[in-house]
Amino acid sequence: MLDEILPGGVFAFMLVFMRVGGALLLMPAIGEVFIPVRIRLFIAFGICLALTPVVGPQLPALPATPLELFLLLAVEILVGVFLGAVARILFGAMNTAGTIIAYQTGLGFAQFYDPSQGTQSALVSSFLTMIGLTILFTSGLHYVLLEAIRDSYILFPVGRMPDLSGFAEIATTFVAESFRIGLQIAAPFLVYGLVFYAALGILTRLIPRMQIFFIALPIQLVSGFVLLAVTLTIAFDWFLDHVQSNMAEFLVTP
Repeated sequence: MLDEILPGGVFAFMLVFMRVGGALLLMPAIGEVFIPVRIRLFIAFGICLALTPVVGPQLPALPATPLELFLLLAVEILVGVFLGAVARILFGAMNTAGTIIAYQTGLGFAQFYDPSQGTQSALVSSFLTMIGLTILFTSGLHYVLLEAIRDSYILFPVGRMPDLSGFAEIATTFVAESFRIGLQIAAPFLVYGLVFYAALGILTRLIPRMQIFFIALPIQLVSGFVLLAVTLTIAFDWFLDHVQSNMAEFLVTP
C-alpha cells in the first residue's frame, strides 16, 4: 500500500533525514539555538543529499503498513538524537571548567546568558564555550562529528532496535569523562584558589583591622586573568583531544 504513495527514493531520503536531522538538532556548533532553523534545515538537507547514495544499499525496503513506517522513523530519530546528545555532552567539559574557573578567580558573580547551554552561566564559561565552538571548525573537528553520523549506519543498522542499555552506558561514561576533563582543565585554578584564600586567612589573622577583601579582589582578578592566559592553549589542546578520542569510538571507516 505504501509503495504506491511513497516512492523508494523519497523513502530512503526520509530515513536518512530523520537520523541526520535528529543529530544536528543537538550537535554542537550546527545545532546551537542561535543558528536559524532555516539554516539548520538547509545544512541537514545538503548532508542528506550527499549521504543518501552512500548508505542507500544499507537501508531496508519500504514497510508494508504505516505503523511499521512510524516505528522505523522513530528509531532513526532516536539514534540521531543520541549521536547529537553525546557530542553535546563532550562539549560540556568547557562549561564545567569555566564555572570552576569563574568561582576561583572572583568572577562567579558575572553571569551571562550562554546560548549554547540555553541558560545563565558564568561569563568565563560562556567565553570558553564560544572559543571551543570556534576551534571546532578551525581544527576541522566538525568533520569527525559528520563522519560519526556516516559510520552510525554500520554501528546502528537501520531497521534494528538499538540497545538502549548500551546507549545509557555510553551516555554515563561520556558525562563522567566530560566532567573529568573539565576538572583537569580547571585544576590549576583550584590550586590557585586554595593558596590564595589560605593566604588571605593568614593575613586576616595577622592584620585584623585591614579590609583584606577590598585589597585582595583586584589582585585575585588580575592573577586569575594571567593564569587563564597562560593555561588557555594547553586547556584547549586537552579539550580537542578529549572530543576527538571519544567521538572516534563511533568511527568505523578511516
